[in-house]
Amino acid sequence: MNIGDATRKKLLNLCKERNITINKLCTLSGITQSTIDNFMKKNTKTITLQTLQYICEGLDMKICDFFNDNLFDDLDE
Repeated sequence: MNIGDATRKKLLNLCKERNITINKLCTLSGITQSTIDNFMKKNTKTITLQTLQYICEGLDMKICDFFNDNLFDDLDE
């Protein structure tokens, strides 16, 4: 799995755990729906750390906690 796929999966897992939609995630984070949709649908391959920081702030979590997941242990190059 590459880092983009792991990040997408993590975002979906967080939404599921918190019982929120991607749309609600955007609202909480102050990120436009199109930014997240383009990333989630793989129209764009990357997401910026700044965007992830906004997402983490919206979810009231630290960015280090976002990456503290087995999904990020064995990434493909």
